[in-house]
Amino acid sequence: MVFRSDHPEIEPLDLPIHEAVLAGAGRHPDVPALVDGITGASVSYAQLDSASRRIAAGLAEAGVRKGEVVALYSPNSIAFPAAFYGATRAGATVTTVSSLATAGELAGQLRDSHARWIITVSHFLATARQAADVLAAEGDPIQEIFLCDQAEGHRSLGDLLASTAPEPQPLIEPATDIAVLPYSSGTTGLPKGVMLSHRNIASNLLQTDSVHRTAVGERILAVLPFFHIYGLTALLNQPLRSGSTVVVLPRFDLEQFLRTIQEQHIEGVFVAPPIVLALAKHPLVEQYDLSSIRYILSAAAPLDAELADACARRLGLPRIHQGYGMTELSPVTHVVPLDDPNPPRGTVGKLVASTELRVVSLDGSGKELGVGEQGELLFHGPQVMQGYFARPSETDAILDEEGWLHTGDIGYVDENGYLFVVDRVKELIKYNGYQVAPAELEALLLTHPQIVDAAVIGVTGQDGVERPKAYVVRAPGSALTEQEVVDFVAGQVAPYKKVRAVEFLDAVPKSVSGKILRRELRDRAR
Repeated sequence: MVFRSDHPEIEPLDLPIHEAVLAGAGRHPDVPALVDGITGASVSYAQLDSASRRIAAGLAEAGVRKGEVVALYSPNSIAFPAAFYGATRAGATVTTVSSLATAGELAGQLRDSHARWIITVSHFLATARQAADVLAAEGDPIQEIFLCDQAEGHRSLGDLLASTAPEPQPLIEPATDIAVLPYSSGTTGLPKGVMLSHRNIASNLLQTDSVHRTAVGERILAVLPFFHIYGLTALLNQPLRSGSTVVVLPRFDLEQFLRTIQEQHIEGVFVAPPIVLALAKHPLVEQYDLSSIRYILSAAAPLDAELADACARRLGLPRIHQGYGMTELSPVTHVVPLDDPNPPRGTVGKLVASTELRVVSLDGSGKELGVGEQGELLFHGPQVMQGYFARPSETDAILDEEGWLHTGDIGYVDENGYLFVVDRVKELIKYNGYQVAPAELEALLLTHPQIVDAAVIGVTGQDGVERPKAYVVRAPGSALTEQEVVDFVAGQVAPYKKVRAVEFLDAVPKSVSGKILRRELRDRAR
């Protein structure tokens, strides 16, 4: 059977993302759109709208043209949104880059996305330059590196704001032009560019309104990274579209996080499960007044029901709400509505408007399952991505001919339409909400001269966090140690991708076709 949303259908929103988000800025021009949670500096809606237009003019004057790709490589800041919407106003596609990326990882994303421009910060400038040097050596140079702040030899957003050039008016086709190109490993394999059109992103905002929309002036805390589709949607596009005030922190530090909630009277908190764990158990929580919080919504990774209950009890909230989605779905398909009086424990919510769900058998037959039956989750709706950039075979593997997206997640729907996600068939590891591709780590491990074979899986610890574990086959005569393997990987990847444990094997278990039998490794890890 096909499960459908209880909410009225929406018409796909055919607007460029900057118009879908900032078109209402003139209705509340003096309301703070953004507040720096550390310094207290703020940006009003009028200032944000104006800045995005001037930055667009400056980028166009510099040579950025419609359809070109701008890499936005920055931690959370009150400058990030102006840079993002400025680039889309210029007609560019924005590929958001993890603020933890190494020079090699950044170069890989720049190369793969065909990015020609970088917007970053002075703290990341050395890494950006190293990545740009790699591309230049390959004969594919970056045109210019701009800075959100300032550094000698580079133009800043302030310089772009000073441009007197006319605001560009590119003809954007929302249904087909790509607004954002975030990177995801999908159900398996290496990170791939997810082509999200302006219609995809804008329509998903409208769909999500059916279950949750923030209010004008409502204070939202933004600590999850904007480069991640969850942060970009839940902490920028959605609240800014609604006239809310987004209080920005560059990274998660528990004491700063708690202090900001207290000082800024935060009402809405969007988090990933590790933050829920800290709120439930860390003694620091008792030192701060968190009574302003009206709700907490957790997504990006599974949240244990008991942990959610413990956090809610400690903070005096009725419950911790959950949501579900993935980058390839722009990203939202399910949310537990804030006004839901009694959602079942552990649910990730109900379908947002204009979204269909099928649960299909895991035996490969494609049989559609009904209420209470567990199977792979497939989705259809205006939020489904256009495909993976320049990867038609990978696109075909996840997106079928009828437009249904195969998630690789296993779940079931109860008699009241609530979804429960219970497992996943995909190989992707989610460490504290970050995506880690086993294939990427395996490829890296195999470059070590003393490793002849390797496999990586996610192993969940007693704290509920999934971490990469490597199974390694040493070369004959090698005395390679666990710490040497850990250090080898750590020196070449972002911190969240590090291998946290190593086990040596005589051989990696594989099928006749050569596919790694990860289930055997998972059984071994138990």
